Amino acid sequence: MYYHDKRLQYPVTVERPDPAFARMLQQAIGGVEGEIRVCMQYFFQAWGNRAPTTKYRDMLLHTATEEIGHIEMLATAVALNLETAPASLQEEGASDGIVGAVMGGHSAKASIEGLIHKNLLSSGLAAMPIDSDGVPFNMSHIYASGNVAADMYCNVAAESTGRVLAVRLFNAARDDGMKRMLHYMIARDTMHQQQWLAVVEELGGAAANLPIPNSFPQEMEDQANNYNFYATSVDGTFPEGRWTDGPSVDGRGEFTVFQNKPLGEEPVLGPARPDSGAQDKQIG
Repeated sequence: MYYHDKRLQYPVTVERPDPAFARMLQQAIGGVEGEIRVCMQYFFQAWGNRAPTTKYRDMLLHTATEEIGHIEMLATAVALNLETAPASLQEEGASDGIVGAVMGGHSAKASIEGLIHKNLLSSGLAAMPIDSDGVPFNMSHIYASGNVAADMYCNVAAESTGRVLAVRLFNAARDDGMKRMLHYMIARDTMHQQQWLAVVEELGGAAANLPIPNSFPQEMEDQANNYNFYATSVDGTFPEGRWTDGPSVDGRGEFTVFQNKPLGEEPVLGPARPDSGAQDKQIG
Protein backbone atom coordinates (compact mmCIF):
# COMPACT_ATOMS: atom_id res chain seq x y z
CA MET A 1 0.00 0.00 0.00
CA TYR A 2 1.25 3.47 -0.81
CA TYR A 3 0.23 6.93 0.30
CA HIS A 4 0.47 10.19 -1.60
CA ASP A 5 1.39 13.65 -0.38
CA LYS A 6 0.64 16.34 -2.95
CA ARG A 7 3.71 18.34 -1.89
CA LEU A 8 6.93 17.73 -3.79
CA GLN A 9 9.84 15.90 -2.19
CA TYR A 10 12.07 18.91 -2.94
CA PRO A 11 11.22 22.37 -4.36
CA VAL A 12 11.06 22.60 -8.16
CA THR A 13 11.14 26.10 -9.61
CA VAL A 14 11.82 27.40 -13.10
CA GLU A 15 12.50 31.09 -13.57
CA ARG A 16 13.40 30.90 -17.27
CA PRO A 17 11.44 28.16 -19.07
CA ASP A 18 13.61 26.34 -21.59
CA PRO A 19 12.00 23.79 -23.96
CA ALA A 20 15.43 22.52 -24.98
CA PHE A 21 16.25 21.69 -21.37
CA ALA A 22 12.84 20.05 -20.94
CA ARG A 23 13.77 17.61 -23.67
CA MET A 24 17.07 16.87 -21.93
CA LEU A 25 15.22 16.25 -18.66
CA GLN A 26 13.16 13.57 -20.39
CA GLN A 27 16.31 11.41 -20.39
CA ALA A 28 16.32 11.54 -16.59
CA ILE A 29 12.72 10.34 -16.58
CA GLY A 30 12.52 7.68 -19.28
CA GLY A 31 16.12 7.09 -20.35
CA VAL A 32 18.06 3.96 -19.48
CA GLU A 33 19.84 6.02 -16.79
CA GLY A 34 16.60 7.55 -15.56
CA GLU A 35 14.34 7.48 -12.53
CA ILE A 36 11.65 5.18 -13.92
CA ARG A 37 14.36 2.57 -14.39
CA VAL A 38 15.66 2.66 -10.81
CA CYS A 39 12.18 3.00 -9.33
CA MET A 40 10.89 -0.11 -11.08
CA GLN A 41 14.16 -1.97 -10.51
CA TYR A 42 14.00 -1.46 -6.76
CA PHE A 43 10.30 -2.34 -6.61
CA PHE A 44 10.73 -5.62 -8.47
CA GLN A 45 13.82 -6.51 -6.46
CA ALA A 46 11.80 -5.93 -3.29
CA TRP A 47 8.68 -7.77 -4.41
CA GLY A 48 10.75 -10.82 -5.32
CA ASN A 49 13.13 -10.72 -2.38
CA ARG A 50 13.54 -13.98 -0.48
CA ALA A 51 15.72 -13.84 2.63
CA PRO A 52 15.64 -14.89 6.29
CA THR A 53 15.18 -11.21 7.15
CA THR A 54 12.81 -8.76 5.49
CA LYS A 55 15.02 -5.72 6.08
CA TYR A 56 16.49 -5.72 2.56
CA ARG A 57 13.01 -5.97 1.06
CA ASP A 58 11.82 -3.15 3.31
CA MET A 59 14.83 -0.98 2.50
CA LEU A 60 14.29 -1.46 -1.25
CA LEU A 61 10.63 -0.50 -0.90
CA HIS A 62 11.54 2.70 0.95
CA THR A 63 14.01 3.70 -1.76
CA ALA A 64 11.75 2.69 -4.65
CA THR A 65 9.03 4.89 -3.16
CA GLU A 66 11.51 7.75 -2.84
CA GLU A 67 12.24 7.38 -6.55
CA ILE A 68 8.55 7.96 -7.34
CA GLY A 69 9.06 11.37 -5.78
CA HIS A 70 12.03 11.97 -8.07
CA ILE A 71 9.94 11.14 -11.14
CA GLU A 72 7.30 13.59 -9.90
CA MET A 73 9.90 16.32 -9.48
CA LEU A 74 11.30 15.79 -12.95
CA ALA A 75 7.85 15.63 -14.53
CA THR A 76 7.03 18.94 -12.88
CA ALA A 77 10.29 20.42 -14.14
CA VAL A 78 9.57 19.29 -17.72
CA ALA A 79 6.08 20.82 -17.63
CA LEU A 80 7.37 24.11 -16.22
CA ASN A 81 10.10 24.31 -18.85
CA LEU A 82 7.59 23.67 -21.64
CA GLU A 83 5.22 26.47 -20.61
CA THR A 84 6.67 28.85 -23.20
CA ALA A 85 7.06 26.28 -25.98
CA PRO A 86 5.22 27.33 -29.17
CA ALA A 87 2.24 25.21 -30.16
CA SER A 88 2.17 26.38 -33.77
CA LEU A 89 4.31 28.13 -36.36
CA GLN A 90 2.37 31.32 -35.75
CA GLU A 91 3.44 31.62 -32.13
CA GLU A 92 6.37 33.76 -31.08
CA GLY A 93 9.51 31.64 -30.86
CA ALA A 94 8.40 29.03 -33.37
CA SER A 95 10.86 30.38 -35.89
CA ASP A 96 13.72 29.95 -33.46
CA GLY A 97 15.94 27.17 -34.76
CA ILE A 98 16.68 25.71 -31.33
CA VAL A 99 13.05 25.68 -30.22
CA GLY A 100 12.06 24.26 -33.57
CA ALA A 101 14.54 21.43 -33.19
CA VAL A 102 13.33 20.72 -29.65
CA MET A 103 9.75 20.61 -30.83
CA GLY A 104 10.68 17.79 -33.15
CA GLY A 105 12.00 19.31 -36.36
CA HIS A 106 15.47 20.06 -37.68
CA SER A 107 15.13 23.72 -38.65
CA ALA A 108 12.71 26.62 -38.68
CA LYS A 109 11.70 25.58 -42.20
CA ALA A 110 10.52 22.16 -41.11
CA SER A 111 6.86 21.32 -41.55
CA ILE A 112 4.45 21.93 -38.73
CA GLU A 113 4.16 18.19 -38.21
CA GLY A 114 7.87 18.11 -37.48
CA LEU A 115 7.95 21.25 -35.38
CA ILE A 116 5.29 20.19 -32.91
CA HIS A 117 6.95 17.80 -30.52
CA LYS A 118 5.43 14.68 -28.98
CA ASN A 119 5.18 16.44 -25.62
CA LEU A 120 2.62 18.77 -27.18
CA LEU A 121 0.74 16.30 -29.35
CA SER A 122 0.42 13.49 -26.81
CA SER A 123 0.51 15.18 -23.41
CA GLY A 124 -0.31 18.87 -23.84
CA LEU A 125 3.16 20.16 -22.97
CA ALA A 126 3.66 17.77 -20.08
CA ALA A 127 6.27 15.13 -19.27
CA MET A 128 5.98 11.63 -20.68
CA PRO A 129 7.57 8.22 -19.89
CA ILE A 130 10.04 8.67 -22.76
CA ASP A 131 13.69 9.51 -23.20
CA SER A 132 15.12 12.62 -24.85
CA ASP A 133 14.59 11.10 -28.31
CA GLY A 134 10.96 10.27 -27.65
CA VAL A 135 11.55 6.54 -27.20
CA PRO A 136 9.15 5.09 -24.58
CA PHE A 137 10.66 3.39 -21.56
CA ASN A 138 9.95 -0.32 -22.05
CA MET A 139 11.24 -1.90 -18.82
CA SER A 140 13.97 -3.84 -20.65
CA HIS A 141 16.64 -2.45 -18.31
CA ILE A 142 15.07 -3.67 -15.07
CA TYR A 143 17.39 -6.08 -13.27
CA ALA A 144 15.88 -8.11 -10.45
CA SER A 145 17.68 -11.44 -10.22
CA GLY A 146 16.52 -12.72 -6.86
CA ASN A 147 20.17 -12.69 -5.73
CA VAL A 148 20.67 -9.87 -3.22
CA ALA A 149 24.37 -9.31 -3.94
CA ALA A 150 23.87 -9.36 -7.72
CA ASP A 151 21.01 -6.89 -7.41
CA MET A 152 23.08 -4.56 -5.23
CA TYR A 153 25.88 -4.41 -7.81
CA CYS A 154 23.26 -3.72 -10.51
CA ASN A 155 21.92 -0.93 -8.33
CA VAL A 156 25.36 0.63 -7.90
CA ALA A 157 25.74 0.68 -11.68
CA ALA A 158 22.27 2.20 -12.10
CA GLU A 159 22.90 4.95 -9.55
CA SER A 160 26.37 5.61 -10.98
CA THR A 161 25.10 6.18 -14.52
CA GLY A 162 22.18 8.14 -13.10
CA ARG A 163 24.54 10.42 -11.21
CA VAL A 164 26.65 10.90 -14.35
CA LEU A 165 23.49 12.00 -16.18
CA ALA A 166 22.41 14.30 -13.35
CA VAL A 167 25.84 15.97 -13.29
CA ARG A 168 25.68 16.51 -17.06
CA LEU A 169 22.21 18.04 -16.71
CA PHE A 170 23.46 20.25 -13.87
CA ASN A 171 26.32 21.48 -16.04
CA ALA A 172 23.91 22.14 -18.93
CA ALA A 173 21.30 23.95 -16.82
CA ARG A 174 21.05 27.71 -17.11
CA ASP A 175 18.23 28.15 -14.61
CA ASP A 176 19.10 28.44 -10.92
CA GLY A 177 15.96 26.54 -9.90
CA MET A 178 16.95 23.61 -12.08
CA LYS A 179 20.46 23.62 -10.63
CA ARG A 180 19.01 23.53 -7.11
CA MET A 181 16.78 20.57 -7.98
CA LEU A 182 19.64 18.70 -9.63
CA HIS A 183 22.10 19.33 -6.82
CA TYR A 184 19.59 17.59 -4.53
CA MET A 185 19.16 14.65 -6.90
CA ILE A 186 22.94 14.29 -7.27
CA ALA A 187 23.19 14.08 -3.48
CA ARG A 188 20.57 11.32 -3.37
CA ASP A 189 22.49 9.38 -6.02
CA THR A 190 25.55 9.62 -3.80
CA MET A 191 23.62 8.17 -0.87
CA HIS A 192 22.12 5.36 -2.90
CA GLN A 193 25.49 4.24 -4.24
CA GLN A 194 26.75 4.07 -0.67
CA GLN A 195 23.55 2.34 0.45
CA TRP A 196 23.84 -0.56 -1.98
CA LEU A 197 27.55 -1.02 -1.27
CA ALA A 198 26.74 -1.02 2.45
CA VAL A 199 24.45 -4.01 1.86
CA VAL A 200 27.31 -5.86 0.14
CA GLU A 201 29.53 -5.02 3.09
CA GLU A 202 26.90 -6.21 5.55
CA LEU A 203 26.64 -9.48 3.63
CA GLY A 204 30.36 -10.01 4.24
CA GLY A 205 32.00 -7.72 1.69
CA ALA A 206 33.19 -8.35 -1.84
CA ALA A 207 35.45 -11.26 -0.90
CA ALA A 208 32.66 -13.17 0.82
CA ASN A 209 30.10 -12.51 -1.89
CA LEU A 210 32.22 -13.26 -4.95
CA PRO A 211 31.73 -15.02 -7.20
CA ILE A 212 28.00 -14.46 -7.42
CA PRO A 213 26.18 -16.68 -6.63
CA ASN A 214 28.49 -17.76 -3.83
CA SER A 215 26.21 -20.73 -3.12
CA PHE A 216 27.56 -22.67 -6.13
CA PRO A 217 30.53 -24.87 -5.06
CA GLN A 218 33.63 -23.49 -6.75
CA GLU A 219 35.22 -26.91 -6.88
CA MET A 220 32.61 -27.76 -9.51
CA GLU A 221 33.73 -25.02 -11.90
CA ASP A 222 36.60 -25.26 -14.40
CA GLN A 223 39.64 -24.66 -12.19
CA ALA A 224 41.88 -23.95 -15.17
CA ASN A 225 39.83 -20.99 -16.36
CA ASN A 226 38.33 -19.26 -13.35
CA TYR A 227 41.05 -16.69 -12.63
CA ASN A 228 42.97 -16.19 -15.87
CA PHE A 229 42.74 -13.09 -18.03
CA TYR A 230 42.28 -13.96 -21.70
CA ALA A 231 44.71 -12.04 -23.91
CA THR A 232 43.06 -11.94 -27.35
CA SER A 233 45.54 -9.84 -29.33
CA VAL A 234 47.36 -11.49 -32.24
CA ASP A 235 50.80 -10.41 -31.01
CA GLY A 236 50.23 -11.66 -27.47
CA THR A 237 50.31 -8.25 -25.82
CA PHE A 238 47.81 -7.40 -23.07
CA PRO A 239 47.09 -4.57 -20.63
CA GLU A 240 48.81 -5.39 -17.35
CA GLY A 241 46.93 -4.52 -14.20
CA ARG A 242 45.52 -5.78 -10.94
CA TRP A 243 43.58 -8.37 -12.95
CA THR A 244 46.66 -10.03 -14.50
CA ASP A 245 48.84 -10.90 -11.50
CA GLY A 246 48.53 -11.60 -7.81
CA PRO A 247 45.71 -12.90 -5.60
CA SER A 248 42.15 -12.70 -6.89
CA VAL A 249 39.77 -10.25 -5.21
CA ASP A 250 37.96 -13.06 -3.41
CA GLY A 251 41.27 -14.48 -2.17
CA ARG A 252 40.52 -17.93 -3.55
CA GLY A 253 42.83 -17.93 -6.54
CA GLU A 254 45.68 -16.24 -8.41
CA PHE A 255 45.26 -14.06 -11.45
CA THR A 256 47.12 -15.37 -14.49
CA VAL A 257 47.25 -14.52 -18.18
CA PHE A 258 46.12 -16.98 -20.86
CA GLN A 259 46.97 -16.34 -24.49
CA ASN A 260 43.63 -17.09 -26.04
CA LYS A 261 43.59 -20.11 -28.32
CA PRO A 262 40.94 -22.60 -29.40
CA LEU A 263 40.14 -25.13 -26.71
CA GLY A 264 37.62 -26.92 -28.90
CA GLU A 265 37.38 -28.19 -32.47
CA GLU A 266 35.68 -26.77 -35.52
CA PRO A 267 31.94 -27.36 -35.21
CA VAL A 268 30.44 -29.79 -37.73
CA LEU A 269 26.70 -29.79 -38.10
CA GLY A 270 24.68 -32.53 -39.72
CA PRO A 271 23.03 -32.03 -43.12
CA ALA A 272 19.87 -30.00 -43.48
CA ARG A 273 16.63 -31.88 -42.98
CA PRO A 274 14.46 -32.60 -46.02
CA ASP A 275 11.62 -30.55 -44.51
CA SER A 276 13.82 -27.56 -43.59
CA GLY A 277 13.38 -25.61 -46.81
CA ALA A 278 17.11 -25.78 -47.66
CA GLN A 279 18.61 -26.26 -51.11
CA ASP A 280 18.73 -29.85 -52.32
CA LYS A 281 22.53 -29.97 -52.18
CA GLN A 282 22.40 -29.05 -48.49
CA ILE A 283 20.26 -32.05 -47.71
CA GLY A 284 22.19 -35.23 -47.00
